[in-house]
Amino acid sequence: MQTRPLSWFDQLRQALTLPPGDLLRDLVYRRLWTSILISSLGGQITMLALPLTAAVLLDASPTQMGLLTAMEIAPFVLFSLPSGVWLDRVRKLPVYVWGETLLAFVVATVPLAHWMGWLSMTWLYVVGFVLGTVYTTAGSAAQIVLTQVVPRSRLVEAHAKNALASSGAEVAGPGFAGALIKVLGAPMALAVDAVLVLISALILRGIKVNEEPVKAKNADFWRDLKAGVQFVRNKRLLVSLATAVGCWQLCHNAAIVVQILFATRTLGLSGQTVGLSYVALGAGTVLTSVMGHRISRRLGPGPCLVLGFAVCGLGWLLLSVAPANAWGVAAFAFMLFTFGIGAVLIFINFLSLRQAVTPAPMLGRMTSTMRWLILIPAGPGALLGGWLGEHFGLRSALAFAGCGALLLALLAWRHATIREVRELPKPDGADDVEAGLGAEAMPGRAPDLVPNK
Repeated sequence: MQTRPLSWFDQLRQALTLPPGDLLRDLVYRRLWTSILISSLGGQITMLALPLTAAVLLDASPTQMGLLTAMEIAPFVLFSLPSGVWLDRVRKLPVYVWGETLLAFVVATVPLAHWMGWLSMTWLYVVGFVLGTVYTTAGSAAQIVLTQVVPRSRLVEAHAKNALASSGAEVAGPGFAGALIKVLGAPMALAVDAVLVLISALILRGIKVNEEPVKAKNADFWRDLKAGVQFVRNKRLLVSLATAVGCWQLCHNAAIVVQILFATRTLGLSGQTVGLSYVALGAGTVLTSVMGHRISRRLGPGPCLVLGFAVCGLGWLLLSVAPANAWGVAAFAFMLFTFGIGAVLIFINFLSLRQAVTPAPMLGRMTSTMRWLILIPAGPGALLGGWLGEHFGLRSALAFAGCGALLLALLAWRHATIREVRELPKPDGADDVEAGLGAEAMPGRAPDLVPNK
C-alpha cells in the first residue's frame, strides 16, 4: 500500500519537531535559551553602535578606541577574584537578572547623553567601565546558572545550543542594527538594545532554579579568595587553558580595536554596510554552533580549541594584506566569518572543560579566577592594537593579531595537556576539594542540579 506524500506543512512541522531528549524540550533551559537569544540580538546593536559612535560621531583615534576597549576590560582584572568569592555565597540567578537590568539602564544613557548634548569619549569610557563591571559579576553568574540547569555530561551540547542562540542573533542582528543606525543614528539605536535587554531580564525572572547557598562557619573573604586561586593553580589543565585563551584574548583585542576603523576609513564602508558585513560573523557562528558539538566529539575538546585559534588567526592575517577595494570588503566579511567559526570552537570547549573539571562548591571562584586570568592580557592587547594602528597603520595591528594567533595554535598543539584532551574530564569530589583546601575555605555548597544553561 502506497503512503500518501506529506504536505509541505507536515514536512515543515516534522523538521521543526525537537527530537526526544533534546535540551530545548526542558522548560527551564528553553526559557534560559530564549533570554540569551533576545539579549544577544540587543548585544549586536551595542557591538556595532558603540564603536561606530566613537569612530564616526566622535572621530576617535586608534589609541582612543584601544582605551575604550581597555575600559571595558579593566573591571575583569579589578573585580573578578572578589566577585567569585561573593558569588559562591549568594544565589546566582538574581545576580544574573539584576545584571541584565543594569545593562539596559547603562546602555540607555548613551542616547540620552547624545540628546542632551553631553556625549563625549569620556562618557563612553565610563559606560564601557560600568558595562565591564556588570559583565564581571552577572556574566560569571550566568555561566554558573548553566551548570544548575544542564547535567555536566551535556555541557558541550548546552554551550553549542547557547552559541546557536547567539549565532541566530548574529545573523539577523547586524542587518537590523545597520538599519537602525541608518534611520536613528548610532547613539539612538542603543535605546532599542536597552529595551531588548529588559525583555531578557523579564524572561529570566521566570526561571526556577533550586539553589540555597549555605554559609560555612568562620568564613573568611581573603582565605576563600586564596582557595579559589589555589584550586585553579593546582589544576594543570586549568592553568594551560587560561594561558592559551589569555594569549588569544591579547590577539583578539589587538584586532578588534582597529577593525571598525579599518572598515570605515580604509575600506570606506558606511555604518549600514558594516552592519551587513557582520552577517558573515553570524553565518560563521551559526554553522559552527550547529556542527561544533559533533566536531568536538570527533576531534576532542583540546584539538578543537587549537583549531579555533588557527582559524581566527587566518582571518586576521588575510585582512591585514587585503586591498582597499571590493576584494578588501570581501576579505573583511571573510575575516568576520572565520572569527565566528574560531570563537565558537574556542569557547564551547573552553567553558565546558573548565566547568567539567570543577566541583560545584568551587564554580564561582573558578569561573571568576579563570576570567581574571584570560582577560589580564586583553587590556594590554587592546592598547597595543591601538598604538600599532596609530603609529604603524591599521594593517599592522591586524597582522600582529593574525601571526600571534597562528603561533599560539602551533604552541598549543605542541602542549600535550591541551592536545591530548579527547573527552570531558570528571570533577574531583567536593569532599576531596575541601580536604585539600581546608573546610573553612568552602563558604557554601550549591547543589549540582540537573537541567542547566
